[in-house]
Amino acid sequence: MKTMMKRQKGFTLVEMAIVLVIIGILLGAVIKGQEMINNAKIKAVVDQYKSLTAATYAYQDKYGELPGDDNQATTRSWATGSCVTTNGNSDGTITESFAAAEHLACAGFITGSYNGTAQNMAHKYGGNAIVISATSQGRTGNSIQFDSLRAENAQAIDRMVDDGLYNNGSCRASADYIAETIIASLNCFF
Repeated sequence: MKTMMKRQKGFTLVEMAIVLVIIGILLGAVIKGQEMINNAKIKAVVDQYKSLTAATYAYQDKYGELPGDDNQATTRSWATGSCVTTNGNSDGTITESFAAAEHLACAGFITGSYNGTAQNMAHKYGGNAIVISATSQGRTGNSIQFDSLRAENAQAIDRMVDDGLYNNGSCRASADYIAETIIASLNCFF
């Protein structure tokens, strides 16, 4: 009697190696893609800082007041149209941050519609972007404040604008950049 040997079917080591290489390439592409998306968001936040800073200076040059702090806002030519606004107290600081975005938008320096009752400008990570006079890590002055950032992203933004140190230079965070934590606010002074 002849015994027939059945040939077992399965993957060879070479086939398994090829599959693992393909999976590795796909994972690498996905990770690289996520990194590229995050880098684009960081650049967008830095660009937002620069454009809001420029808009604030332009407003101050044109009207002689800081946006939000302008005590003549309701008498400006744009205040008579569809853009309803509120006045600031003209004390030289932007403590009326709720009105800063409104003044900038009504004057045409930024786009969007703001109602003067909420700090409703957002950054690419979903938190608020606020034009405000602030004190952070021993520095006081006018700043663009970004709320609710992951520490890694806040530090990357700080590096692009300044020195990457949470308590030094023109960008200062509310806490140290500890991985996997949320930074309540990052103030980039101008």
